[in-house]
Amino acid sequence: MEGLNFLSQKDIEGSYRKRVIDPTIERMLRTFGGVLITGPKWCGKSWTGVHHSESSISIQNEDTAEYARLNPERTLEGESPRLIDEWQEVPKLWDYARGVIDSSVLKGRFIFTGSSIPSDRSTMHSGTGRFVRLHMRTMSLFESGNSNGEVSLNDLFGGKEYESVESSMDVLTAMRHICRGGWPAGINLSDDDARKIPGAYLASCLEADYVRIDGKRRSPSTMRSLMVSLARNCSTLVKKSVMAKDISKGGKPVKEETVETYLDALRKTFVLDEQRPWGPEIRTRARVRGPVKYHFTDPSLAAAILKLTPERLLMDPSFGGFLFESLCYRDLSVYTSSMGGEVFHYKDNTIEVDSVIELEDGRWAGIEVKQGTHDFDEAAKNLLRLKGKVVSRPSFLAILTASGKTAYTREDGIHVIPLDCLGP
Repeated sequence: MEGLNFLSQKDIEGSYRKRVIDPTIERMLRTFGGVLITGPKWCGKSWTGVHHSESSISIQNEDTAEYARLNPERTLEGESPRLIDEWQEVPKLWDYARGVIDSSVLKGRFIFTGSSIPSDRSTMHSGTGRFVRLHMRTMSLFESGNSNGEVSLNDLFGGKEYESVESSMDVLTAMRHICRGGWPAGINLSDDDARKIPGAYLASCLEADYVRIDGKRRSPSTMRSLMVSLARNCSTLVKKSVMAKDISKGGKPVKEETVETYLDALRKTFVLDEQRPWGPEIRTRARVRGPVKYHFTDPSLAAAILKLTPERLLMDPSFGGFLFESLCYRDLSVYTSSMGGEVFHYKDNTIEVDSVIELEDGRWAGIEVKQGTHDFDEAAKNLLRLKGKVVSRPSFLAILTASGKTAYTREDGIHVIPLDCLGP
């Protein structure tokens, strides 16, 4: 068994980069018998799991997987918390771990990490009450060291004022961050080398992941076409009928049901993020529309599938704006999840607001995303219209931008925050 052990805290000591999710993991290990960390491949789940564990095993090759299938009880043996990395390769470990948790009063027995969701039939029990589920994303700009984080999202919700904070971001810098992505392996690489990571990620997915996820065979070329469609329509309310047309070939139409099966594979591998619509109690009878906005788990995947560079994005400000909105959505989601909240979008028959953050206690904030300063006044009007429609008052309203020398507050009370000043 010794030879099957993975990494330990000592192995990564001095090289682990702190993640926003760390305090949440620590708190949940004190509260529950097990913690399940899900998220896309290569986002850093394994190292984060090792950082919080006392022993570990990684089930990423057939030899280890076969051992775990034959010896599930021994696989779970080790100092607690025990990390089982990529547990979905041997789904029955879930039920064995549940049994261990049930037979003990101790908390924090296991950390499971997974980059895909196994079939519902693979496990016998949901794990409710034993495991708590946490979702991990790729690195935000704050986590990768590209945001000073001096404008804290938590402080904004608390009504705390901030001093004038300087920004070093411009639109080209934002496009660079989009194309590099938030992959931990790319932090110390040049832009050119870092951009190879999302390309390799996509190749890995198309070659194997979508066949292995649930045993269903899917066409790699159709999946690639769907990814291209999603990339082109990133941060929009694109309909499945549009995606069906995009992936139709040779005059043969594709059904929306087929699109849904491919989207489901992207969900199960945490490649696709769906930004749900916000439905508050509103003063007007304006109809709140229900479609989701689609994002890749990291905007670099959209850039990679379309073979875009920062310079090419700079030449298409409109499309660059959509990908910048996706970058902002990623960072807001990372920061908000540590506060027990979610990032929605809002659209009715009169206005549309890019992001609405709602916390568990009902507090909310409206956020518009603008690359340049020339759109700030229109963005502010949208936010104030939303404020006028909702019964409860917002904790704050803000404009996230890629332009501007400082973070500041406008005379109408709306914050203008360069993304490289925002933090948890």
